Amino acid sequence: MSTFGSLNTATTALWAQRRGLDVTGQNIANVNTEGYSRQRAELRAMGGTGVAAFYSVSPATSGGVKVEDVIRIRDSFLEGRGHLELGNHARLTAETEALGLVEQAFREPGDTGIQSLLSDMWSGWGDVANAPKDEAARSQVLQRTSTLVAGINTADAALVAQWGQNRDNIEVLVSDVNSSSRSIAELNHAIARASLTGMPVNELTDRRDVLVMKLAGQVGATARPGADGAVDVVVGGISLVSGSTATALEVQGTLAADDLRNPGFADRPRIVTTPGGVTIPAGGQAGGQLTALNSVVPEYRARLDQLAQDLASALNTAHRKGFDRNGDPGTDLLGAKGGATTITAANLRLEITDPLKVAASSVGPTAGVPALDSGNADALSELRLRPSGPDADYRRMIVDLGVQGAVSKRNLDIQSVVLTQVDAARESVSGVNLDEEMSNMLQFQHAYSAAARMVTAIDEALDVLINRTGVVGR
Repeated sequence: MSTFGSLNTATTALWAQRRGLDVTGQNIANVNTEGYSRQRAELRAMGGTGVAAFYSVSPATSGGVKVEDVIRIRDSFLEGRGHLELGNHARLTAETEALGLVEQAFREPGDTGIQSLLSDMWSGWGDVANAPKDEAARSQVLQRTSTLVAGINTADAALVAQWGQNRDNIEVLVSDVNSSSRSIAELNHAIARASLTGMPVNELTDRRDVLVMKLAGQVGATARPGADGAVDVVVGGISLVSGSTATALEVQGTLAADDLRNPGFADRPRIVTTPGGVTIPAGGQAGGQLTALNSVVPEYRARLDQLAQDLASALNTAHRKGFDRNGDPGTDLLGAKGGATTITAANLRLEITDPLKVAASSVGPTAGVPALDSGNADALSELRLRPSGPDADYRRMIVDLGVQGAVSKRNLDIQSVVLTQVDAARESVSGVNLDEEMSNMLQFQHAYSAAARMVTAIDEALDVLINRTGVVGR
């Protein structure tokens, strides 16, 4: 290796070590940047001539070093696991929140819950049975029944409001998904063009990975590598982003929660592609919200409707068997608003407002004497004890809701642990470790100093060879 060749080798070392210091500084600067993947300078030795000369005796060890590439440190397997686990976590979170809101609608346990209102009403019938002549007791039982009816109406209204809020939220979510999809398609295009021209794409790829992870949480998206550094984003086997092309989504289905009272109703809320109208089997947050819209809320509204119907049937049947203070047979105690033929939790109402119309007696008037027997009021108060009565059915519904909510919460807790472990594994691979970067910085710094010292030594040797060679007598 010639002296000037050694100078070239030292020069390449200076350039390479400086590039390594630049990459290390970039990593340290972005230690707190969301989605940033640490980078590493890949060094490669530059050998001598690639074609051996006929009379060559050189070992061809000169050439120096160069930075072959600056790569991102990522693990594709852990990235895929991250997409999957984040989607499951977001779905379970949405389902758990939906069940929690249903529990809040029933306000159990508490003084304002339907169970407490039922107990107050049955106690009111007991008071009437104890004092059938007391008009205040009759007024009180009507007031407590009215409060119970209002509580059932309010619970149903809360469920309807929850359904409507979820319907609006999923519209906003899909709009955000479309925006992210377009951004990924644009980044795919930019990355492909930069890759073809040899420009760095690491930062663009980091931005794209953040958006893909966001889509994983929103709709359960996964990614697969494409051509020229692009990625394809897939949701439930259907392509959402393919290269530089993004498929738009929209929400279709009814806007009225009452439509889902019919189990066979077909136009349920769903996410479809546009154009095409292909239904997307969404996961993530969208999947959890669709479960709330199509399953959780309609199921408990149906069970609340059944409670209202059973309560009305039980009270009306028993009330019609008695006689009021005027000696007239009892009439329906509960009915439906607006003359509806089917009683629901939303239209349930109290039909009697006059205390004298309360049919507390089990026997009619005799010889002009008003009916003052309390047998029918006592029978009404005993309805709470029926194993298949409204109270028992409501308690079973609340127990089922509590169990379902507890199971969902436990599954969410387990999934949170799994997601934390996967995120930690991802961070250990792609995250910036300041201790490691400081060690790399010292390594490159020492290598740079050594290369600079080599340049100095070669310069001194050349100075001697050029300025002193051939000088005699000194």
